[in-house]
Amino acid sequence: MSIHPAFPLSLYDLLDFELYVLIINFYILCFFFYKFFLKNVSLERHQSLKNHFANLIRHVCVLSLLFALYTLASTYSAESLFLKKTTPYLASLTYFSGAYIFVKCFRLFVLQYLFLGSMRAGVPLLLVNIFSLILSVVIGFWSLSKIFSIDLTPILATSAAFSIVLGLALQDTLGNLFAGISLQVDKTFELDDWIEVQNGLVKIIGQVKELSWRSTVLVGLTDELITLPNKLVASCQVSNFSIEKGPIIRSQLFRLKFDADSMKAKDIIETAIAQISDIRGVPTPFAYIQDINENWIAIKAIYYIDDYGKQYVIGDKVFERATQALKTHGIDLAHQVITYEGART
Repeated sequence: MSIHPAFPLSLYDLLDFELYVLIINFYILCFFFYKFFLKNVSLERHQSLKNHFANLIRHVCVLSLLFALYTLASTYSAESLFLKKTTPYLASLTYFSGAYIFVKCFRLFVLQYLFLGSMRAGVPLLLVNIFSLILSVVIGFWSLSKIFSIDLTPILATSAAFSIVLGLALQDTLGNLFAGISLQVDKTFELDDWIEVQNGLVKIIGQVKELSWRSTVLVGLTDELITLPNKLVASCQVSNFSIEKGPIIRSQLFRLKFDADSMKAKDIIETAIAQISDIRGVPTPFAYIQDINENWIAIKAIYYIDDYGKQYVIGDKVFERATQALKTHGIDLAHQVITYEGART
């Protein structure tokens, strides 16, 4: 085979049939692992993996076509000037296509499958992307050095100086990046969890919809999008109200007239709350007397819910059902007492 002088011999030596078969087998191994071992993953992760494989199979087809064209071109390059000029470029395209598939397969096999403790939820996407970037950079530098015989010393020296300048300029961005990695490794919260972020006197409430390399995106109680820098979230107190962490405790206060039958009122409130479908039966809702003064008897009801996002809707139901039940039994709520210049109204 005639070799183009601008392209190194090591590239042609690397592109043999055995390497092509190895990459294809790596893809097949990933696919069989997915089919036969990952039976308990979430539906969302199943769909994500299916999309990955659908994308990969297209790249495998492209690699197969490029390898076939390269094989034909290299075989008959001595007979055609066009094939002789085309062969080096086909070789490069074939190599980088195979390298791309290798990175994608390695990403799937190592990060998506071998972290068995996180099998159902999967490995955080941010870590997957960072790993893929690092592996791609390593393969890229190795290719430039070993295959294309490019001296990387000037590049590395320039990269070191550039990295220092870039690091100083991107302190906040890098802080958000590492904070995002910390949040995902610690699993402080996951997608679809309801969380409260306490930032000083400000409390931010929302459902987690996205955790990227820079920020955490929440959907608030009124469907507004809230974007928080990861660095801020990592430095604040975060309360997680997801179902997996246990039932969510909520309360409602009822102020009754001073002469009301408090024991009867407690039973009525507990019965009314227990009949609401959104409230858990276990633990059982209960009520107790919180305060008694000359103006009212304050009875506090405690109940448990699963969906943090519905807490205010459920709270309205609790107040409406309980007050209606109290009125039905002749027990009224106390009127508000306002003290103004020593007089009561």
